[in-house]
Amino acid sequence: MTMLSLSSACLTCGTIKISKLIVADSCKCSRRVTQSFGRTDFGQNLVFGKSGKNIIKGLVNNRRFGVLAASTLPVIQTGEKLSTYLFRTEKGGNVKVIITRLKDGKYGVNVEISSLQLIGNDGELIMSWGVFRSDSSSLIPIQSGDSGIYETPVTIDFLNKFSVDLEFDESLAPFYVSFLLKWPLNGEKVEIKSHRKTNFCFPVGIKSGHPAPLGLSYSADGSLNFVLFSRTAKSVILCLFDDTSSEEPVLEIDLDPYVNRSGDIWHASMDNVMNFVSYGYRVKNGQEKSSVVLDPYSKVIGQNLLGKICREPTFDWSDDVSPNIPMEKLTVYRLNVMDFTRDASSNLPDEIRGTFSAVTEKLHHLKDLGVNAVLLEPIVPYDEQKGPYYPSHLFSPHNSYDPHGDSTSTINSTKEMVKRLHANGIEVLLEVVVTHTCDSSSLAKIDKPSYYSSNNALNCAHPVVQQLILDSLRHWVINYHIDGFCFIDSSSMINGFHGEHLSRPPLVEAIAFDPILSKTKIVADSFDPILNSTKEIQFPHWKKWAEMNAKFCSDIRNYLRGESLISNLATRLCGSGDIFLNGRGPAFSFNFVARNHGLSLVDLVSFSCATEFSWNCGEEGPTKTKTVLETRLKQIRNFLFILYVSLGVPVLNMGDECGQSKYGNISVGDRKAMNWKSLKTGFAVQTIEFISFLSSLKIKRSDLLQRREFLKVENIDWYGLDLSPPNWEDPTSKFLAMSLKCDQNDENPLTGDMFAAFNSGDGPVTASLPPPGLGMAWVRLVDTGLPYPGFFSTTGEPVVEKIQGLLHYQMAPHSCVLLEARNLDG
Repeated sequence: MTMLSLSSACLTCGTIKISKLIVADSCKCSRRVTQSFGRTDFGQNLVFGKSGKNIIKGLVNNRRFGVLAASTLPVIQTGEKLSTYLFRTEKGGNVKVIITRLKDGKYGVNVEISSLQLIGNDGELIMSWGVFRSDSSSLIPIQSGDSGIYETPVTIDFLNKFSVDLEFDESLAPFYVSFLLKWPLNGEKVEIKSHRKTNFCFPVGIKSGHPAPLGLSYSADGSLNFVLFSRTAKSVILCLFDDTSSEEPVLEIDLDPYVNRSGDIWHASMDNVMNFVSYGYRVKNGQEKSSVVLDPYSKVIGQNLLGKICREPTFDWSDDVSPNIPMEKLTVYRLNVMDFTRDASSNLPDEIRGTFSAVTEKLHHLKDLGVNAVLLEPIVPYDEQKGPYYPSHLFSPHNSYDPHGDSTSTINSTKEMVKRLHANGIEVLLEVVVTHTCDSSSLAKIDKPSYYSSNNALNCAHPVVQQLILDSLRHWVINYHIDGFCFIDSSSMINGFHGEHLSRPPLVEAIAFDPILSKTKIVADSFDPILNSTKEIQFPHWKKWAEMNAKFCSDIRNYLRGESLISNLATRLCGSGDIFLNGRGPAFSFNFVARNHGLSLVDLVSFSCATEFSWNCGEEGPTKTKTVLETRLKQIRNFLFILYVSLGVPVLNMGDECGQSKYGNISVGDRKAMNWKSLKTGFAVQTIEFISFLSSLKIKRSDLLQRREFLKVENIDWYGLDLSPPNWEDPTSKFLAMSLKCDQNDENPLTGDMFAAFNSGDGPVTASLPPPGLGMAWVRLVDTGLPYPGFFSTTGEPVVEKIQGLLHYQMAPHSCVLLEARNLDG
């Protein structure tokens, strides 16, 4: 039986068993290929000039293989030069392999041997060769029953140059050719190998590739380019699968560090990937066998959680235009795609509940609330046990958010959702986590020292991590038309290599000045999902970064439970100048009173929790006590009222409009799916109507309530109960009133100043009102202490109460009031 040693130092030949041979037409294998090319010419992707050869058919010639011998008659043979490989022999000579693409759909391989010192002249030089996928058990025979090893005489031309020409059908690629030379001496055939004492081996259909861009890309000539960063890898193996359900790859290709590596970038390209459908990498940092991991730059992920070998699906974005809403005009609704509609009460077909498609089916609800932006909790693949704030990948949407669970369908449904929301004037913002990953993220297996600072914390100060994050964000903007991002755990983005706070964190600065990302909404959220807490930091902003205003949340909660200075309330009402005065403005303040991490809005008034600054209004948990229920209802109205009359961007939380409860639990995992039946309750009806009213009011009085700049001192007055200055530093003071004054050049002469009063005390108060202006009268728009439906009014109810010649207004305990000066004759 013929013997053939392959080129890899770690593979030995052994006897070729006919039963293991694989017919070329259906070649599949599941073992590893190791490239060992020797010194290599890296010009394989350049188009070289024509080469002249006289070709005659040799010993073997069929549909897939051909062996050609050079003659002495020069005839022109044209082809595109793809690769050149140079070897040294153990006898001191040189072997040069030139691979070309011929015009008839074939690869041409020319092997030239020069400077070979041969002793004796007992016969001709023979090239013993074979074609294989991975190792000797996967040799590709020319015909069924062949051993897969062939011996071809080496010809010599009139220039005394030894050469052999081979032809291979392009459909076979990728594959390898392994050969050695045999020279007869004293009746025996002496084997001539490379200077490494191994066979000469070279790939066909596998090229060095380009070191950019990272991930899978298609070159102009149609070839596929695979690129991976790893500084610490001792070796990288490209793994190809022909079935997404396969646990083991069909073909594994060792990337040669001399050929397939540029700096810390590993790369290879292929002209043809046959029937391979997905790919991954084995990255070895030691001797242990590594698992196949996902390419961090994969844009399409298969069911085996590896990158799919395909182009990103095309999508018709025609007529899509981003609403491009100014920051100060935003009203945001935060939702989780899965929990928003997965409950059967959504009355949606089973196959679309909890998906991107279902979000667009609930457009009417978003419009009823008056929101013009949705903030989606992370939609990338994540740890199923820990939840969406522990991502495993950054470039693709989670397949579970699509009815079919297929990556291509998921991508298209994501884009369709964005397009439909845009068409209805609603922007799409994404929460993203770029500071840490889940345990199963491929980054740790690829290069943990580069990607991580500690445990699962990403090293945002590292240039490679920055590039990964910036590339992923640009991908969402360019390919998914996303309008902005909210960065969870943003306080960790400003840390250096050793955890120290940086005054100019490179990632934060890069996002602020990126030509694409800087044109979107970029919001910092210092909530840390790992510690389940918010860190108070001074976030560097370059006048570009907005922030989720955690101080707004805590100060408003504390005020409404009677444990905060009224000066804190005033600061939040005016746009949080203590945070946003230096170069930004109130539009950069994203205000919220409840969020998915922590108590829901109804739980804020039903459970007392010191860490959540909540108050149960008299009884803990569910109750039937009327006075407690009335106070809770007023407090919910107060939260919503302050949220909307404060300068800044109001952010509603999914389910708060219908009284969604987590029964006092504060973790994200305790949240239930939204119950759409609860929208029919009396509480939900009046709450949604109130939110819609406040949204309309904020737009109508945008001159005072939607501002990019802070109010001037002359545009606002502060009052105590009797129009005296407020007791700013008195902790027992529970009342505050403010008068918002229109500019003299107000375009709407029929509306005038606004007056808002806040009473967090346990008893009623009588508030004195300032004069409404010449020819104007106060009308009541909101009084949270009144019963439904009279506690708010779009037309306004005139205020006519007078005491001792002055205008006064009686306020209930735990209530807020909003008045507007109007010209009643108009």
